[in-house]
Amino acid sequence: MWSSVGNAPPVGPRKPTEFAELARRVKRAGLFERRRGYYIARIAVNLAVLAGACVLFVLIGDSWWQLFTAVLFAITFTQLAFVGHDAGHRQIFRSKLANDVIGYAHGGIVGMSYGWWVGKHNRHHANPNHEDDDPDIHIPMFAFTQGQSTVKRGFLRWMAKYQAILFFPVLLLEGLNLHWTGLRAVWRGEVALRKLEAGLLIAHLGCYLALVFVVLSPPIAVVFIAVHQGLFGLYMGCAFAPNHKGMPTLSADDSLDFLRKQVLTARNVRGGPWVDAVLGGLNYQIEHHLFPTMPRPNLRSAQIMVQQFCAEHGISYSQCGLLRSYGHVLRYLHELGAPLRAERL
Repeated sequence: MWSSVGNAPPVGPRKPTEFAELARRVKRAGLFERRRGYYIARIAVNLAVLAGACVLFVLIGDSWWQLFTAVLFAITFTQLAFVGHDAGHRQIFRSKLANDVIGYAHGGIVGMSYGWWVGKHNRHHANPNHEDDDPDIHIPMFAFTQGQSTVKRGFLRWMAKYQAILFFPVLLLEGLNLHWTGLRAVWRGEVALRKLEAGLLIAHLGCYLALVFVVLSPPIAVVFIAVHQGLFGLYMGCAFAPNHKGMPTLSADDSLDFLRKQVLTARNVRGGPWVDAVLGGLNYQIEHHLFPTMPRPNLRSAQIMVQQFCAEHGISYSQCGLLRSYGHVLRYLHELGAPLRAERL
């Protein structure tokens, strides 16, 4: 037994963790460097498209052709939300304040509470696919674990039985859910800058409804809002759904290091630049979870390094095409509903 400091065993240098080793490789490659030019161009293009869509909306006037502009608005709102997501992760600037300015501004444009969303999303990043701690797998209308499916009752239990069929139709409501949940959080004072967010959300709602109902007759206005908000929710849901749904879920009994917790619970979507643009860089979900502050345009380079590192250390790395990723999600949801469908009526 070592009884004194003089007899203590020599302390060697601490062995670096696998994640630390990976992070050093990525840092040496310069992939944490900010890409301000990219984001300035991205924001400028998004705002130009939004302005153009507004002008087109006014020029077309009270016509059912406005349903096509509703599609354009849905796409533009989602692209703006992607920038807000990046700001929430401090990918654009090193300064928290500068990122928050961009984040709150984009949240106001699309009608979402930036403060509420950042808090929820950070909890997801800390515990991805954890059945107790990840808010993204606690959605009343779906069951993402066997335990969730068995405790549902009434209409929600019926939905869990057929959730694979209902998944995409329900996503049409996700836009309204994001608006309402953020508004409720602001009303309850669950955000830091309550007055600022309340002002932004009221301004968004007032301008949006005024523009729609001044230019359009009530029937067309209602349908326009339904199409715009429905497709906005569907697009947002389709961008986030392939990332973790159908991947292993964790519980309090699981003990994984940071590297494995982030890699094993996430799925990448393979594709070229068009997939990067359509999914806002979320197709590199593994790299994004490992390095959430990494600027979006650097994720493609990081992906090659992370996949190689995982192969060297025998860590499973999940990646597939976009349509196949949706197939995995639907298959997983269908399997979770099977025991409920087998119940005797």
